[in-house]
Amino acid sequence: MDHKRVVITGLGAISALGSSVDQYWSGLIKGKSGIRRITQFDASNLPCQIAGEIPDFEVEKYVERKEARRMPRSSQIALASAIQAVADAGFGQTMPEPERASVVFGTAIGGLEKVDEGIQILRKYGYERVNPFTIPGGIPNLSAFLISRQFQCLGPNSTIATACATGTQAIGEAAELIRRGVADIVITGGTEALIRDFSFGGFCAMRALPVNYNDSPEAASRPFDAKREGFVFSEGAATIVLESLEHAIQRQARIYAEFAGHSSSTDAYHVAQPDPEAAGPCRAMKWALEDAGLDPTQVDYINAHGTSTPLNDSTETRAIKCVFGERSYKIAISSTKSMVGHAMGASGTLEAIACVLTIDNGIIPPTINYEYPDPECDLDYVPNDPRMQHVEVTMSNSFGLGGQNACLVLKKYQP
Repeated sequence: MDHKRVVITGLGAISALGSSVDQYWSGLIKGKSGIRRITQFDASNLPCQIAGEIPDFEVEKYVERKEARRMPRSSQIALASAIQAVADAGFGQTMPEPERASVVFGTAIGGLEKVDEGIQILRKYGYERVNPFTIPGGIPNLSAFLISRQFQCLGPNSTIATACATGTQAIGEAAELIRRGVADIVITGGTEALIRDFSFGGFCAMRALPVNYNDSPEAASRPFDAKREGFVFSEGAATIVLESLEHAIQRQARIYAEFAGHSSSTDAYHVAQPDPEAAGPCRAMKWALEDAGLDPTQVDYINAHGTSTPLNDSTETRAIKCVFGERSYKIAISSTKSMVGHAMGASGTLEAIACVLTIDNGIIPPTINYEYPDPECDLDYVPNDPRMQHVEVTMSNSFGLGGQNACLVLKKYQP
């Protein structure tokens, strides 16, 4: 199918490694962990007391304090990452052609903190004391609205909510707007910030979080390692600016990489557990390569979903073998969640940025904390140290609760 080429011209990231793309990338290639003991609430009564908290975010750098108070933290960091990305792309305060600019953003959980606060006030004091911004603060599409308002993007505006696949699927849906000729510029990404007692209580009840690393949080996220216990919940936001190739060339923009293809699929198996046959992830990866017009032999690097949960990591390994066969053992694979944890709706976009910078810099981030091989996870996970390698094509996987699977293929830009 003939369609417009889509390129990446701007990046923004706020993560457990810091509040900029430079801090994020520098931490990744140094193998630095951003996992710490929780400070945002008292977690002493929970079995898991660690998280990937953003260490240095100052909302006042991006938003006036009065306005920020009306936003959940997830929208604060979403807007901040978008401001970074738009500036990186070389745009001003408004888009050059507002009706040709769109926003596709996502979140898995969104602003539930505002809803939680409103419920507590309602039950204690009555509805008269409830903040009128409680409901607007809790709606999932608030971040997309704030970004579109900030830059006066008047084209289609969408919110993606496909659990842990959100950030990846948002990029794919954003690219389709450009491919179809609906938009020239799309600001896209994902966000999550819900380090709260009720969210941790829920995940602890699911037995999804690690419980034996409270005194050594940096070692807790250990994808594909035999001693992995569960994912480390984190917060973060990431934004990518996509443009049609023609538009980017016309304004002489810097092009980081090219969007090649994407796909999504559904397990239709279990709300929390992956299909042990890995059929859903396998389909998403195969379809993404088909959409990109690329052969499995052309993929140089895979940024794995790699959550550090026993079932997910072995299932993803099985899916990679399904798609790549014997070549699976020759492809560099790493999980950057080993350093920043699992930021749910933001993870896919954070990982896409890692892929972009891998292509741009020729450095593959490692999977840290890989110490004990698992016979079911026997591929090349770039253990513990970064790897210098020329990379032309990357694949990024995201698999989420509810059997949501998304896959993104990026490649080096060639005029």
